[in-house]
Amino acid sequence: MSKDNANKENILIVHNYYQIPGGEDTVVANEKKMLEKHGHKVTLYSRNNAELKEMSTLRKIFLPITTVFNPRTYRDIKKIIKQENIEVVHVHNTLNLVSPAVYYAARRMKVPVVQTIHNFRLLCPGATFYRDGHICEDCVEHGLKCAVRHSCYRESKIQTLACVLSAEFHRMTGIYGKINYICLTDFNKKKLLELKQIKPERVFVKPNFVECKNEYIPEKNRKDQFVFAGRLDKLKGIDFLFEAWKCMGKEAPKLIVCGTGPMEDWCKSFIRENDVNIEMRGFVPNNEALKIIANSKALVLPTQCYEGFPMSIVEAFSVGTPVICSDLGNAGSVVEEGITGYKFTAELVDEIIQAVKRCHGLCSQTKKVYKDNYSVEKNYELIGRIYKAIQMKGL
Repeated sequence: MSKDNANKENILIVHNYYQIPGGEDTVVANEKKMLEKHGHKVTLYSRNNAELKEMSTLRKIFLPITTVFNPRTYRDIKKIIKQENIEVVHVHNTLNLVSPAVYYAARRMKVPVVQTIHNFRLLCPGATFYRDGHICEDCVEHGLKCAVRHSCYRESKIQTLACVLSAEFHRMTGIYGKINYICLTDFNKKKLLELKQIKPERVFVKPNFVECKNEYIPEKNRKDQFVFAGRLDKLKGIDFLFEAWKCMGKEAPKLIVCGTGPMEDWCKSFIRENDVNIEMRGFVPNNEALKIIANSKALVLPTQCYEGFPMSIVEAFSVGTPVICSDLGNAGSVVEEGITGYKFTAELVDEIIQAVKRCHGLCSQTKKVYKDNYSVEKNYELIGRIYKAIQMKGL
C-alpha cells in the first residue's frame, strides 16, 4: 500500500437491492468505483430482495420481524468491521433484508455510520410523499398510521404495517438521532429534519454525480428542439407538457419524447388529434437519449411529485443542457432559476410556455455548474469531507 493510500479510510458500503433494478444501484456502483479509484479499500455488503422468492414458508412468516431487525445482518456487519478494519460504514438501502440492524452493529463496534437518503421512507412508508394522484404528507402531520390506512407500501396493508412498525421501533430507540446522513438536495435535508430527533449537524448535502461522456455542443450549433426523457404517466406531468405544446401552436419548437409508459397511447392520440410539433421516439437507450439531450435547447421535466434525485437533470447538465422543470421538491431544488434553467408552477401550462420561450443563453454556464458541483472530482472532494467530519464527530 502506498503512503497516500495508507491515509484513506477503509469503507464498508451496505446496500439492499430491490427486485427491480433502479437508480440507487447505479449510485452504489458509481461511488464504489470512485472511492476505489482514489485509493480506498471498499467492501460491499449486499442483499437482494429477489431472495424473498426463494424463502421457506417459515422464514416468510418471520419476515415482518427481520424487516425490523435482522440478526444475520447484525452478526455479518460486526464480523466484516473487525476483519476488514472498517473505519466508516456507508449505508444506502436497508429494506427488506438488511434492516436497520446495520446501524446497531456499527455502533456496537464504535464505527461511525452515514446513511444516504435516496427517498423519503424515514417519514413516509411509501417513500414518495405521493398517493392517489396528489402530494401527501399525512404521515408527517398525523402519524405513520395514515400509511397503513391507505396501504401506501406496495398497496398492501400488511407490508405497509411492517414498514411502519420498523420505523416506529427505531424512532423509539433513538437510533435515527445517533447516525449521520447524506441528503442529495437541500429540499431533502429540509424534509429529513422534520423527524425531530435528527440534528442538523448530522446532516450533510452531497448530490449524485455522473461522468461526462459526450462532447459539449455550443448552443448556436444545437437544433431548435426540446426533449422529454422519462416514463409516460400522469405523475411525470406529460399531459401538461403536451397541452403546453398545443397552446404554442405553429410557434412551438419540436418536442422529442423519449420513453414509454401507461400514457403512451394517450400521447399518440393527442398528437394525431391536435397536429402538434411532437415526435415520439419510444424507448431510447440512455446513451442515445443523452446524445439527443446534448443537441437540444433544454430538457423539460414537468414532474408532479417531489422525485428522489432526478439523474436526468445532472446528465443534462453534464452536456451543458439547461432544464425546465416544475418548481417542486428535489427537481426544483437542483435547477437554479436563470442559471441552469427555468422553473414553473407544476400544473400551470402558461408558465411552461413562458419558460420554454425564455430558455436560451444558458448552455455554457450550465456546463460550468456541472463541473463545479456534479463532476466525479467534486463528488469525491465532498464525500471525503463528510467521512472526515463524521469520524471527528465520533459516536
